[in-house]
Amino acid sequence: MLDMSYFKKIVNLTVCSSALLTCLSINNASAANANEVVFIPRDDPARWFDTGTAIAGNRSIAIAQPGVRVKFDWDNSNTVHTRTSLIFPTGAANMPFNTPADESSYEVTLTTPGLYVFFCSVHPFMFGAVIVDDPNTTGLDLGSSLSLINGPTFPSSSDLATRLLRTFFIATNSDNWQNYADNKPWHVTYPDIDVRVDSGVVNLPTMLNARYGNDIPLAPLENPKTPAVGEVLVATEFETTSGKQKPGTVSAVDGSSWQVTRKVALPSIDMNNPHNLWTDKDQNVIYVTQWFDSKLAVYDRQTGKLIRNVSVGESPAHVMTLPDSDRVHVTNNGDTQNDSVMELAPLATEVLRTVNIGRGAPHAHWMSHEGKTMVTANALFGDSTQYNFHTNGIDSLTKVGGEFSHPLAAGMMPDSSKYYVSNFLDNTIAVINMDTHQVIKHIDLLKDYDPVAGTISGPVGALPIQTPVSPDGKNMITANTLTGTITIVNTSTDEVVAMLPCDPGCHGVQYGAKKGGGYYAYVASKFSNRLLIVDPDPNNDGDPSDAMIAGQVGLFAAGATKLDDTIKGNPGMGGQGVLAIPVVYNGWVQNLPASWSDQLTPAQRDPINPIK
Repeated sequence: MLDMSYFKKIVNLTVCSSALLTCLSINNASAANANEVVFIPRDDPARWFDTGTAIAGNRSIAIAQPGVRVKFDWDNSNTVHTRTSLIFPTGAANMPFNTPADESSYEVTLTTPGLYVFFCSVHPFMFGAVIVDDPNTTGLDLGSSLSLINGPTFPSSSDLATRLLRTFFIATNSDNWQNYADNKPWHVTYPDIDVRVDSGVVNLPTMLNARYGNDIPLAPLENPKTPAVGEVLVATEFETTSGKQKPGTVSAVDGSSWQVTRKVALPSIDMNNPHNLWTDKDQNVIYVTQWFDSKLAVYDRQTGKLIRNVSVGESPAHVMTLPDSDRVHVTNNGDTQNDSVMELAPLATEVLRTVNIGRGAPHAHWMSHEGKTMVTANALFGDSTQYNFHTNGIDSLTKVGGEFSHPLAAGMMPDSSKYYVSNFLDNTIAVINMDTHQVIKHIDLLKDYDPVAGTISGPVGALPIQTPVSPDGKNMITANTLTGTITIVNTSTDEVVAMLPCDPGCHGVQYGAKKGGGYYAYVASKFSNRLLIVDPDPNNDGDPSDAMIAGQVGLFAAGATKLDDTIKGNPGMGGQGVLAIPVVYNGWVQNLPASWSDQLTPAQRDPINPIK
């Protein structure tokens, strides 16, 4: 039972007592055990670890006493998850906590007061939090020092701690996402509670608003002055529609008008969290991974009609084709066995085999231009595989970070000389020589950031995700989800030379052809419905240090947008995978049909030539 001293402490905080009684109820306390928290994993946006009851619009946070039993039960998610302690009080008992990727139920007892944030390491925006509060102290205890599962420790009042806390509240409440459709300032709602940090007791929203502002005017949407060739497809993973239970659409943006021309929800298969996309050599068929499921959807790009829905494995994350054969390869992010890449025939007409990469849980992979090599980012193992299709064997299994560095995405030079892997939790990008299979550098994305004071003295990026290399090999663009920044690397020096602002949950990047020459990089964000168009080399001098945002377009439907289902909620939200049509990377661009190739400049048709 909850003792009276704890009850008095809760209702005497500088918040309304009725709200805090709601706070007490969110731990799903049963009559038999009032000090218990139950999280249910779901496929639904913003409540992936669901307590069933909201605080300030948030259904993923609980407050409890020391000794609380935290249970992760199972309900209606269509794929596997881990339950992993991302943040916890330094030195806390029973920490770190990490489970396999499966559909089982687990529990852990929390005795040390402080803030605990759990996530799924397969789907790392799935958050659930518990504040374990000592009833004998003033304010809800966050702990004086916090630790990340990959090792770093920091004061609970530090900028890093409050950035992570703010990200939690943004991710787990869809009302806190940036909505460019309603033309209102961006407002983030936090629970009105006092918290105890290392420096004393502070009011949570007062502290976060002082550091990061609130009611921030959103920049007006503005089309790029120069059109693009073709169109841009974005996996708007959190958009919901009336004809299905699971979330997600694919939004198509015309590169000439910059209007959303079509949204594909595929209600007939209840398409579930579409995450990443690719196409066939003729640019007619779109492959879409369903990350919270086990299927690859295939549809006709021009009509939006479903062609087939193929079973591939747990939590398929990314899909690419081999440029020489057009065979399709899908990474099964939730499969921890070695044979976790599926190979399918062109157009995904049949599954041909599983590819043994020597590790499981690959997230984003990349293919070499001649179809020889695939490189994978093995998210749960801190390493990367270089697989040889010519020998059907593994050329190397290279450590790119620590055990919990969480490598998420690979990008490759167009001449296959080196490749890059983003280490999500380590905030680094590993550079690997493809001949020696050695890591030749780690690009530190936080080199110019003070995690305590929060001062920034140069380009920074925290929690990097997708990081492709430009088709001409001159620059690499990385989406950084924690800092909401885009970092640009000069690939000749492997130095970060520029930083551009992004939206919360900055996630997906892909390059496409700019009309008349050069390239755009398209950047999508999870907690926003805006697509950013970056010109990485506006002067066309090979130096990306003057990269700029050329335009920004909304991903929500307009009057002329063709729909296969009625939009119900989260309009245009959840931007993750991006695909530019036509695909203009070296190896693929040479195989385009003339109808596409004729729209490109000679340099775009031969992107590797400038670096020979």
